[in-house]
Amino acid sequence: MRVVVIGGSGHIGTFLVPRLVRAGHEVTNISRGTRTAYTDAPEWRQVRQVTADRDREDTEGTFGDRVAALHPDVVVDLVCFTLEAATALVGRLRGEVGHLLHCGTVWRYGPSHKLPISESTGTPPVGEYGIQKDRIARMLKEESASGGLVTTSLHPGHIVGPGWQPIGPLGNLDPSVWYTLSAGKPLRIPGSGVELMHHVHADDVAQAFERAMEHRDAAAGEDFNVVAPTALNVRGFAHVAAGWFGRTASLEPVTWEQFRGTTAPEHAEASWEHLSRSQCLSIEKARALIGYAPRYEPETAVLESVRWLIDHEELKVAGALSA
Repeated sequence: MRVVVIGGSGHIGTFLVPRLVRAGHEVTNISRGTRTAYTDAPEWRQVRQVTADRDREDTEGTFGDRVAALHPDVVVDLVCFTLEAATALVGRLRGEVGHLLHCGTVWRYGPSHKLPISESTGTPPVGEYGIQKDRIARMLKEESASGGLVTTSLHPGHIVGPGWQPIGPLGNLDPSVWYTLSAGKPLRIPGSGVELMHHVHADDVAQAFERAMEHRDAAAGEDFNVVAPTALNVRGFAHVAAGWFGRTASLEPVTWEQFRGTTAPEHAEASWEHLSRSQCLSIEKARALIGYAPRYEPETAVLESVRWLIDHEELKVAGALSA
């Protein structure tokens, strides 16, 4: 099949595009052309690269024409963030493309009330990012239900992989957290320490997209949570991470007010955004309908990312990994 991947040079595309080439598909990647994939693979030499400024072309109303002109059988949209952009693309591809797959987010759900969260039991989203992604998912479902374009939306958790900083034990990207844990020093944690985060390896997300393509009829008009088999809470994550360095985590619970007083604003805000949601997602629907079978537990996915950062001298830690 002819597959167009929009935004294929990012986290998910780094693994998805080579998968699609190996499966025998003819792949075109549309991107801004400002970066390459996080990890190299020989399959990229078989990929057609198209450079486009999607934001500008969406504003001009020409982006859908660009995609349609490639005559794809399948379109995988990894970088759509507004209902307006999604609706415009659907309208242009309706009747011309066999399947549109959209990348959403687990933040389409708000703070958890009941765990694990299924595709039908999440609370309403909070924050513009999650609100827009939820609106897109609902629009796509309605589009397919009404007999229009066949669509599927997949909603990853906190994506982890080699080449970028993972969401850490405090729910943020603060690199000093890893140094503190690797040194066995006390780590101040906001709240109770039982707040949850649900990670997923980028290759497992890529697998889910590939399975949804393979099982088009089962995936038609559906939305899927795409996460690791289990989730980590703050306390457990910190203990596991310290153990990678042969240390025992020394945790100091503090109030959110105290935490904000000693943490950079951007890191404190990221912690609140992740931990206040305290999400754990169910993947039973994806298992049953498209055969999703994640290879990575959250801790193995994060360890791979941390190891890459240390090996490439992009993360400062107090000692060598023993894991």
